[in-house]
Amino acid sequence: MAFTFSAGSLVKARGREWVVLPESEPDLLVLRPLGGSDDDIAAVLPFEPVEEARFAPPEPADLGDQRAAGLLRTALRVGFRSGAGPFRSLAGIAVEPRAYQLVPLLMALRQKTVRMLISDDVGIGKTIEAGLIASEMLAQGEASGLAVLCSPALAEQWQQELRGKFGIDAELVLSSTVSRLERGLDLGQSLFDRYPNVIVSTDFIKSTRHRDDFVRHCPDLVIVDEAHTCVAADDTSASAQSQLRYELLRRVAADAERHLLLVTATPHSGKESAFRNLLGLVKPDLAHVNLESETGRKLLAQHFVARKRADVRQYLTKEDGLADDSLAERTAFPSDRFFKDETYKLSPEYRALLDDAIAYASERVEEAGGQGRREARIAWWSAIALLRSLVSSPAAAAQTLTTRSAAAIAASAEEADKLGAPLNSDAADSDALEGMDVAPGAETDEGAGEGADEGPVKSRLSELAALAAKLKGPEKDLKLKALIKHLKALLADGYNPIVFCRYIPTAKYLAEQLENDPETKKRGPLGAKTVVKAVTGELSPQQRIERIEALAAEAGEDAAARRVLIATDCLSEGVNLQHHFDAVVHYDLAWNPTRHDQREGRVDRYGQRRDEVRVITLYGDDNGIDGKVLEVLIKKHRQIKKDLGISVSVPDELSTGVTDAIVEWLLMRGRENEDALFSADAFKVSKEKLESDWNSAAERERTSRSRFAQRSIHPEEVAREVASIREALGGVGEVRTFVREALGALGAVLRGDACAEDFTAQVGGTPAGLRDALAPVVGVEVVEKDREIPFRSDPAVARGEAALVRTDPVVGALASHVLNAALDTQAEGARPARRCGVITTDAVTTRTTLLLVRYRFHLTLPSRSGERQLVAEDARLLAFEGAPKNGAWLAPEQAAALLEATASENTDPHFGERTMTRILGQLPDVNGYLDTYGDELAAELDAAHRRVRTASGEIVRGLSVTAQKPADILGAYVYLPAAASASASVPVGVSA
Repeated sequence: MAFTFSAGSLVKARGREWVVLPESEPDLLVLRPLGGSDDDIAAVLPFEPVEEARFAPPEPADLGDQRAAGLLRTALRVGFRSGAGPFRSLAGIAVEPRAYQLVPLLMALRQKTVRMLISDDVGIGKTIEAGLIASEMLAQGEASGLAVLCSPALAEQWQQELRGKFGIDAELVLSSTVSRLERGLDLGQSLFDRYPNVIVSTDFIKSTRHRDDFVRHCPDLVIVDEAHTCVAADDTSASAQSQLRYELLRRVAADAERHLLLVTATPHSGKESAFRNLLGLVKPDLAHVNLESETGRKLLAQHFVARKRADVRQYLTKEDGLADDSLAERTAFPSDRFFKDETYKLSPEYRALLDDAIAYASERVEEAGGQGRREARIAWWSAIALLRSLVSSPAAAAQTLTTRSAAAIAASAEEADKLGAPLNSDAADSDALEGMDVAPGAETDEGAGEGADEGPVKSRLSELAALAAKLKGPEKDLKLKALIKHLKALLADGYNPIVFCRYIPTAKYLAEQLENDPETKKRGPLGAKTVVKAVTGELSPQQRIERIEALAAEAGEDAAARRVLIATDCLSEGVNLQHHFDAVVHYDLAWNPTRHDQREGRVDRYGQRRDEVRVITLYGDDNGIDGKVLEVLIKKHRQIKKDLGISVSVPDELSTGVTDAIVEWLLMRGRENEDALFSADAFKVSKEKLESDWNSAAERERTSRSRFAQRSIHPEEVAREVASIREALGGVGEVRTFVREALGALGAVLRGDACAEDFTAQVGGTPAGLRDALAPVVGVEVVEKDREIPFRSDPAVARGEAALVRTDPVVGALASHVLNAALDTQAEGARPARRCGVITTDAVTTRTTLLLVRYRFHLTLPSRSGERQLVAEDARLLAFEGAPKNGAWLAPEQAAALLEATASENTDPHFGERTMTRILGQLPDVNGYLDTYGDELAAELDAAHRRVRTASGEIVRGLSVTAQKPADILGAYVYLPAAASASASVPVGVSA
């Protein structure tokens, strides 16, 4: 027997009610539970009993109070997962985007084939912006699959972000996973055909072996993270890795039908030609067009968005050209970074070791210089390794002194540079940070090796290593002593710092010196309640996150407990640490200041609760290196960022030129003459060249930020869409009121001022059904032990907290419980929302009826993959004065205002039931108005879809929106004027 139900109709099957979806066939019904999500979609075969469901009218005896209508409306809207507006995905994602994050989405929807370069500043939310575009395009059918190209260290974080916030399940395609994935393929099948959504290691897929298969079967939507690492300037010799990446992206971008999102906070990297090459991937014309011309700027504006924090800190205000601040959004970025440079001096023993090491390195470099270029470059990298590790820590020095140099196996000078540079320099566009935190080797003796007799060189290095090992501890390692002092000050001020080191041995050494050890009862210098953990490249990306979470959990909720994380630069990119840490200590100076900015950006970003992030930079006053690097590179970088509001990368070859000059001077003249370095000709030339080019790059960045500012989407356009979204889905204020009132009515214990934005709740006394729903979200232990759940108005919450937004899982679970209890008059426990009510109030002068109406719409959305038939929902408040048959209908804002009406006196329940029975019996008289209003809403939605896609006629050709009739009346609430109902009321406070 074939099914005859049309899409959008209500049916009853398997003991519950469902909405029929357009994918249904005569012999197969595809259903979504009423009020459920896409995760709950089910298929029903003809042999199962299915009947048409009529939405039951409210029961007049089941009266609620003045809060009932508002709670039911919000509970209903929170449950929507298929909004009818032009942004299909917003109702179903688990993140509440900031208004400014909608700008790239609006830009994308105006393009037939989306090509964008998203270059917002660090911490603004580029991942969210890219995810919004991806989820919307997948929801609309404009894309059938997604590939994210990123570094392997960030792959799991991308996977978690896409799954947790956007409901996109993506497979990891890494060197460690590809064999497992390929084993499950059919003969001749590509894994990119098998898995529509993938997160791919750029360094894995760029090789010629895998690249061709990826290009042939590449999904039609590609996101490239840290896209600046995939191009190089025309005037420099790009690394082979960069060339391979660029060739991969060039071939991916060659398909004019493929959607491409390039994401980077540093599109320039100090080089104009690199920026042009990046733009050329987005649109070939942008590689050559005159960007100074009006035509060039207009073309770029369609594809390029780059904003500083100052641009979005306050958005949709009168300063943006809006009439008022009713939609104003203020984003709480930290206002500033407080920088403090702290010095230390070497102990006599450490100074003697450093002098011996410099003398040794100098001898080796001079000796190798007479043997040939290969030997000279090997010796050079060995010398840098030795000096940098000695300045880092005794542990790093000891390991470097007993480890063979990576460059020692090189067959040529060029190969020596290729092997030595990654481990010894801090290039901003380094191929990858993975594996770069190991301590480099200094041993270059050709005869050294397993089983070889110890020669004089190796013997000398062994002696130096033994001396280094004896310097461990704060007594002789005064750098460690200084760190302890500054950490104590930070901890005393309530901060939880991250200490960044260059090398793994240094990080492990610091953790050993600082941590408490319960087994040996050793107490560290930072106090019994301070938890210290180290995270290095020895751990996999997932293990790093787990250790950080373990650190946070171990510190617990104790206000006196503190967290200290010791980390190498394996955490300086991509990992967001703002919820657990709020200060940064640079224990080892990076030789490229961009790395410092990356480290600080892990905590100085959206979601950081501290208004001021503290940054302490430790540097040696007398080690011959740190002071010069700080003066020439670090401070200059800070000043440029302070002036511009954004970071400007120093060209790698220029920063390397300066640090090379410092090392060369140190090897030639030792530490005693270091003050004369600044007047040395070679150093002056390198420094002047650096400053000239850096200043030029900063000026180009200043000019481009002003000239190419995002102007393709006016704030008024964003405001219009934000207002539409809030009208359909609700805003922060509505959700906050709902959560407070619903939890209070359900028996939760709330703490926090009623007017405050944030509060906490204990749910141990709420109905069992709600506790069961919350346990998987907040944790079984939190519910069973009745611990406080913090509710935050800021959507960027830490684990264990709930955001006061409709997409938060805690809010969703609460809304589902409230809605189900309202629809089920037999439900046990408190039922704060009801489907009807009679309220006596001073807010009206004549009898007024408020209706909560649910509309369903049939949408036909054209896309490149063909038309898509969708069913979407919307909830509206409609109100009329007088009798239903000839009622005077109020404006929408007047209807919404009734939710704020308060009862001036209690209404007699018998009178209320009689009144409600009479009104419900007359409601069929309003069906004509409800149908007409539904048609008006459909026309508005049609116009909104066309408005958002106005730039491409092909996208909107064939679009249509129609209302399903009749609409469902979920709730009916009668408001009686106080004077007219005096005879039917009892004094306020008397039980009714």
